Formats: sequence, C-alpha cells, structure tokens
Amino acid sequence: MKVELGNLPILGNDDAKITIIEFADYQCPYCEAFFSQVSPIIRNEYIKNGQAKMQFRDFAFLGPESVWAAEAARCANDQGKFWQYHDLLFNRHNGENQGAFSKENLKKFASELGLNTTDFDSCLDTGKYTQAVKDDTDYGRSVGVSGTPATFINGEMVVGVDRNDPFAQFKVV
Repeated sequence: MKVELGNLPILGNDDAKITIIEFADYQCPYCEAFFSQVSPIIRNEYIKNGQAKMQFRDFAFLGPESVWAAEAARCANDQGKFWQYHDLLFNRHNGENQGAFSKENLKKFASELGLNTTDFDSCLDTGKYTQAVKDDTDYGRSVGVSGTPATFINGEMVVGVDRNDPFAQFKVV
C-alpha cells in the first residue's frame, strides 16, 4: 500500500531506503510503549546509520487532549522543535483525558523547551492546526488505520506493540 508522507519533519536521512511512518495518538498507552521501547531502537540502529527515516503522523482519536497535543506539536514545529516537543509529550503521558495535555500544560511544555511562548500560545489558542490534525487522522483512516500505533514500514502496516517483546514486530526493518 502506498502511504504518503505528511508535512511534519522527517527524522533521519531523506534518502534512506526504509521509510517508517507512524500514526499515533499522544494519549495512547500503546503509542507511549512504542515511543519508550521501540523508537529508541529504531533511532539508534536504523536512523542514526542512515538506513531508515521516520515520520510521525497524527491519529488523534482519544478526545480533546489528543487533538490539543497534536496541535501543540505542530505549533512547536513552527519554531523548529517538533521532535523535541513530540518526545516531551510522550514523556509526560499520563493516561487519557486526565489533564496532562490541557492547553495550560501544553503551554508550560513550550516554555520548558524555550519556545517563543507568545507565538506558541497564539498558534494553539487560534486552532491554527485543528484542520491539519483532523486531515491527518482522516488520511490514516483512509489507509486502514483503526487504532494506534499503526506503523507503516515501506508501505506494510504493523499494528500495535507486543507488550512482551515490543521490538519483535519491527525486526523486519
């Protein structure tokens, strides 16, 4: 299946032969497991040496905090800090719609990363990326995503994370 790259930054070499596209929700516990247990291996063993490139795409379906977090990461991207904000969000994961990703907290995270908070706050408050997050989620559905994480490796979908051996599904990389 041909899965298109989105418009968020690519981690790794643009010319890498392996393309990994992850559809995820920042509140999803399985996505957090992918981030903490699988992503470091992919980053260290495949992205660092130029074999793979990776892109995150939003599949914000677990409620308002999912959408706000996705929008906030895009606002951070406006200041060149997408991946730093992405990583901070997963490091602050605290269940679904428990207040961890309230707009107030998202703004605090931006401050922690040294972002221009006036620009960031305006971006988040105006909903500059609300439609982009919805479009990414809709695109994910159109290519077969029904839950997260859903990762495409050169077009082949890998769904979920095996809790016993999280990297097992990704050794094909």
